[in-house]
Amino acid sequence: MSDAAAESTGPTQSTTGTAESEDAMLVVDGLTKRFGGLTAVDDLSFSIEKGEIVGFIGPNGAGKSTTFNCVTGTFPPTSGTVFYEGEDITGITAHKLVKRGIARTFQEFRPLEDRNVVQNVALALMPGRLLSLHGLRGETLDEATALCERVGLGDRLEQMPDELPHAGLLRLELARALATDPNLLLIDEPFAGLTELEVQKISDLLLEERDKGLTMIVVDHNMRGLLSLIDRAIVINFGSLLAEGTPEEIRENEEVQEAYLGGEL
Repeated sequence: MSDAAAESTGPTQSTTGTAESEDAMLVVDGLTKRFGGLTAVDDLSFSIEKGEIVGFIGPNGAGKSTTFNCVTGTFPPTSGTVFYEGEDITGITAHKLVKRGIARTFQEFRPLEDRNVVQNVALALMPGRLLSLHGLRGETLDEATALCERVGLGDRLEQMPDELPHAGLLRLELARALATDPNLLLIDEPFAGLTELEVQKISDLLLEERDKGLTMIVVDHNMRGLLSLIDRAIVINFGSLLAEGTPEEIRENEEVQEAYLGGEL
């Protein structure tokens, strides 16, 4: 799709019900993604309001990552529409969506192993440039340092990625995403491999970012940690919407409990 097509405005009403709200930042309407004969996402509709932290929940293979990939421009949907701040962004590539304010973290961290922490963040502040330190200005390094301090890496600026613990790598991934100055951040498995204390610290960090105006969609299999963090949950199964509601409503939903085969919610 061309950028010109993306300038069209979204509908005032959607099957999700919240799309007509002035606070709707993201609207996914009838999203379907097929890979050959496999339907990974099946006519999925939901919306995200500004300032929310929304949990995107589902068993393994439910279609969560594929939905993320369609929203962030990694995969073009087979059908359906994605609106961001009222504009149709369906099929726009990932690097163009980053410029529009949509960023994503990955469960498999992707730092530059030959650059230290602050250099990794500094390079993330310079999208589209060659991955070298040539020409980095003092103000860029200052901004990168401030971002590192913001995510709790202020005492690890000179360390290499392979010197960081798992929680430190997660903080580095968040800093690199925040370097793109997003309005909407999709976060993949922020609690994986963390202790209970580390989960709480990362939750506190994400809540601080929400207080600064960042809207977030979070995928994680740590249901206790996720349901303690989020404002609302969207649950999918077999690529389709199963339920949505507050953490309390999701905990008590029998269909959700069955989908998780009795797992603790």
